Amino acid sequence: QVIESGEVEVLGRPAGSAQARAEVGYVTQAPSVYADLTIAENVAYFGRAVGLRGDALVAAVRRTVDETDLASHAGQLVRDLSGGQASRVSLACALVGRPSLLVLDEPTVGLDPVLRRDLWRLFRDLARQGHSLVVSSHVMDEAARCDELVLLRLGRVLAHVTPGQLLAETGTTDADAAFLALIDAATADPGRA
Repeated sequence: QVIESGEVEVLGRPAGSAQARAEVGYVTQAPSVYADLTIAENVAYFGRAVGLRGDALVAAVRRTVDETDLASHAGQLVRDLSGGQASRVSLACALVGRPSLLVLDEPTVGLDPVLRRDLWRLFRDLARQGHSLVVSSHVMDEAARCDELVLLRLGRVLAHVTPGQLLAETGTTDADAAFLALIDAATADPGRA
């Protein structure tokens, strides 16, 4: 079905509005930061972009660099960082303005297990603090860490469930097998696909 018109709202506001932009943080799969700036300079730049100034900016940069475990490298140029560190800088830049909604595109793919664990702890802490996080991932063990899943295939929703419901409804024991079971069921019943 081709959609030719309509409206999209984000957090109850028209998508793209200045108010909505200030409340949404986005982390791309590849780090989206400036290699010729330091960690702190990158975070401050994005803080200014969302309207932080003066003492509020300084405090937000310090807090965000600390919580992403980058404080010991804050003065280092991004081009000299490891891939995992650069990914954390990108996350810090998205977090500095304390967005209500954080959209993460494959946030921990390719990172070492310790860093993945630490970032998922941070994501869980952010959710507890009232932030909404949307995680896009093709890695099902990552998806299983989320509270709700929307499983898509070829642009169609196969399921909108909790991880526990997904396993129960498919009779499987892991998220990969569950997703494959949904795909197999959709293939067998083209109306579902």
